[in-house]
Amino acid sequence: MINNAFDALSSLEVEEFEKYCKNIKVDGEIAQTVTLTLDHGQSLWCSKGSLLGHSDGVDWMLKVPGGASKSIGRVLSGEGATLTRITSQRSNGKVILTANQPGKLVTWDLSRGPIVCTSGSFLAALGDVNIEVTAARSAGAMFFGGAGLFMQRLSGKGLAIVHGSGDFIEHQLRRGETFLVSTGNLAVFSGEVQYNIRRTGGCLKSLFGGEGIFMTEMTGPGWVMLQSLKKLPAVKTQ
Repeated sequence: MINNAFDALSSLEVEEFEKYCKNIKVDGEIAQTVTLTLDHGQSLWCSKGSLLGHSDGVDWMLKVPGGASKSIGRVLSGEGATLTRITSQRSNGKVILTANQPGKLVTWDLSRGPIVCTSGSFLAALGDVNIEVTAARSAGAMFFGGAGLFMQRLSGKGLAIVHGSGDFIEHQLRRGETFLVSTGNLAVFSGEVQYNIRRTGGCLKSLFGGEGIFMTEMTGPGWVMLQSLKKLPAVKTQ
């Protein structure tokens, strides 16, 4: 029985993932990988640089989700203009993905609602998934929020695979309730949560408190998934 967002992120419901692939397996402890088994013609999106390996008969190409008109926003998001589009040309095609970071990999069934991924948290998506770049709603959050000027919003029908550095910590927010998150420790949140910033306090606290000038302010309703470690700089790929 699924009682909270973390359970829904952590569980793999067979009826759901079998619509989009034959099998999903998460391996490892410190820096997890995910192995997907695809039937002939099945495809997925994954972040650039995350493809660890694949079997013969699996093809991949760089492609802009939503077409060329979306490329500028994607460049500004810090995720690059393109994602990797993988398609199996035979039955039982194997694909292994990695986030190139220590931490956990979990899944989310998008029929439960859209999610927003901060920079480096999106790993892959299977099914009829819309992958859009969304901007922070206030100018302050855009430039000082720590999660970046732009983030990726995933919606539609399918599964998303997301990464959190270290361990995940869930926080549920009632309507109008706010929660402050240290810069860089926000991983993913439900689509209805609003994102802003708040000053940490006076000059002494801002300069010497270790949290910087601003913290990220999340306002419910919805859920927020934190990561216990801040993301490392993104691995550059050619």
